[in-house]
Amino acid sequence: MITTGVGTDSGVQLQPVSGGAMLYDSSTLSNAQEGWLRPDWWARRGQVSSAGAGRGAAWLIQAGPRRMVLRHYRRGGLIARLSEDHYWWRGAEQTRSFREWRLLRQLWHEGFPVPQPIAAGYRRQGSTYSADILMDYLPGTQSLARRLEQSSLPLVSWIDIGRCIRRFVDAGVHHADLNAHNVLLDAEDRIWLVDFDRARVRAAGLWSDAMLARLHSSLRKLTDALPSERFTTADWHALLDAYLSGAPRQRA
Repeated sequence: MITTGVGTDSGVQLQPVSGGAMLYDSSTLSNAQEGWLRPDWWARRGQVSSAGAGRGAAWLIQAGPRRMVLRHYRRGGLIARLSEDHYWWRGAEQTRSFREWRLLRQLWHEGFPVPQPIAAGYRRQGSTYSADILMDYLPGTQSLARRLEQSSLPLVSWIDIGRCIRRFVDAGVHHADLNAHNVLLDAEDRIWLVDFDRARVRAAGLWSDAMLARLHSSLRKLTDALPSERFTTADWHALLDAYLSGAPRQRA
């Protein structure tokens, strides 16, 4: 089981910023600046190449040869009507950005298929805070949702998805929002998982079944208006069979 924060503290720095603090990895990028977590800071330097849409606002950053993704935490559902991007303050280590950054760092160091985290921060305003996270961009990747909009997947890809999910579950990692947008395939059809906001490490339990059910519901909803061959019963059974048989071997 993953134990967050163990054996990966080398290079981790905590730096004050206006109204809050920032965690960053000095072994990846040194001389941290508060602007790293502000899209307008990058924009003034002409280093924002694109912006994402949707609840999790994201910007693609081009800093020299390095490409990164900067994501601002936003709420979803009815509560977003009250506050779009502020969360109740419960301490620095309980902020969504710090929790996700630390978990991603542990997973990345242990060789899991996740993006490398660069920095994470929060800004406190009284009893609430807002948060951001900066991580490496995964080149050549597309979400499972986007791929299915374009074409069907071979059964081997569904098998790889099942094995990938099982690897995380065996490590006790509960992905809080496993859906077709958070499963990525790269140019070599290797599988990656992203968006570990609210993810946590747990003892074995029914949460793993709920993760799979959430993914299945997402796939059904996504492909409802697509040609029937884009997502079939055989596809899902291939994923499930691979998941149930475990994940002993990863594609090279």
